[in-house]
Amino acid sequence: MQRLLAIGLLISLLFSCTSQDDPLETIDPIYFPSITDDGWETESIDNLNWNKAKLEPLLTFLEDNNTKGFIILKNGKMVIEKYFNGHSNSSIWYWASAGKTLTAAMTGIAENDGYLNLNDKASIHLGTGWTSAPLAKENLITISHLLSMTSGLDDYLGDDVNAENLNFVSDAGTRWAYHNVYVKLQDIIATASQQSYVNYFNTKLRDRIGMTGTWIKLGNNNVFWSNTKSMARFGLLSLSYGAWDGSQIVNENYYKKAVSTSQPINQSYGYLWWLNGKSSYHLPQTQIEFQGSLIESAPDDMYCALGKNDQKIYVVPSQNLVIVRMGESAEDDNFALSDFDELLWQKINALLN
Repeated sequence: MQRLLAIGLLISLLFSCTSQDDPLETIDPIYFPSITDDGWETESIDNLNWNKAKLEPLLTFLEDNNTKGFIILKNGKMVIEKYFNGHSNSSIWYWASAGKTLTAAMTGIAENDGYLNLNDKASIHLGTGWTSAPLAKENLITISHLLSMTSGLDDYLGDDVNAENLNFVSDAGTRWAYHNVYVKLQDIIATASQQSYVNYFNTKLRDRIGMTGTWIKLGNNNVFWSNTKSMARFGLLSLSYGAWDGSQIVNENYYKKAVSTSQPINQSYGYLWWLNGKSSYHLPQTQIEFQGSLIESAPDDMYCALGKNDQKIYVVPSQNLVIVRMGESAEDDNFALSDFDELLWQKINALLN
């Protein structure tokens, strides 16, 4: 009798696991667009039960605040794709510091290919004397310190990353400071892979997910430019932790580390990604610790690529959302986070709810 009861219970559990109430059955699969053409499946707001009456106020807000391109993906499908202020689906625009996340992805690819290790001293690949720091201090700086913005180098001397402008302030790992020295990661990747960074990027990342775009040298910065859909494609790769339509482009474990707190000083920073929902955060060009979440109105599990003058990629795993904004600064020039993030998320929430 006990055996019959056990068998009955097992059968009951098996049937319950395939019922409509099972959370596994309600998880929507992620759609990936073709990498060989510009087609993209769409999803209607009506099917999602979003508040359609709030769409027009959102679009008006975006246009009034100097937006050029705006996209919302749900489960990978295109829900909203809008262009403003003379922009179009083929127009290119700069990612600014949102493009740091591309370099973070490439670092993970290079590590997975065996070209480097995150614990490598940067000087292994750059040679000694790549900074003005004493050699013993320079040798403390690893690849992971460059990814997490904890190199210990002076961030008040501008974007110039020549050795004479990279001065020692504190031991690597003891101070968080938003610094253009991260761009040295591109030199490390090029040296380690024995090819140009651009060639390695194009073949290992850009072309494998159907992005277009190019890196352009602007002074001391290497800035990525693309159309808005290419930014959305990278956001979709990031939503799936480095996977694209069954292929793992970036190591999944690395990607999950990249979008998690990378050091104990700034809880809201990963490997060149900004993280929402933490109890405190730091901002560029200040050592002040601010209390609260990075963007109070946004979901706690969101991670984001933030670039100068309000270039945005928001990724929300709990809702399978990717949201992209390109354009001029909504208000004043800014490095990454701005008041626009909070105001934009208030409008987005009104639509989603």
